Amino acid sequence: MQLKSLVAVILLLGCGGVTAFAQQPGVDPIGDNLFAPEFVMGHQQALGLTEEQKAFFKTGVRKAQTIFTELQWQLQDEMEKLVAQVSPAQVNEAQTLEQLDKVLNLEREIKKAQIALLVRIKNNLTPDQQARLREIRARK
Repeated sequence: MQLKSLVAVILLLGCGGVTAFAQQPGVDPIGDNLFAPEFVMGHQQALGLTEEQKAFFKTGVRKAQTIFTELQWQLQDEMEKLVAQVSPAQVNEAQTLEQLDKVLNLEREIKKAQIALLVRIKNNLTPDQQARLREIRARK
């Protein structure tokens, strides 16, 4: 039961910042202004992406995937340690909170890397291409 509670708390912490910022269900002011690489590449013909843009996106996504994979491995390792710390009948609060900080810091690094990739993608699109993506997104 403790493990389920801990997981629920971590999920709430992870989602709480976005929910508090948005204040309205379904509103994502950050996501509404950025474009996922899959979305951009899925509409490359409609956007008229240049070969340079395609190469930039492919390289950027490959680099980001390497970073994400490493951070996910680290996060998994730290989560296992956190679970082990909360498993005994008596839990050392200070050690558990210290371990939780490690988990949260890795989650922050993952989110930071994700936003950095999305910003690089947006900055490599022309204003017309960005407008076209917004139109495509609005139709879905």
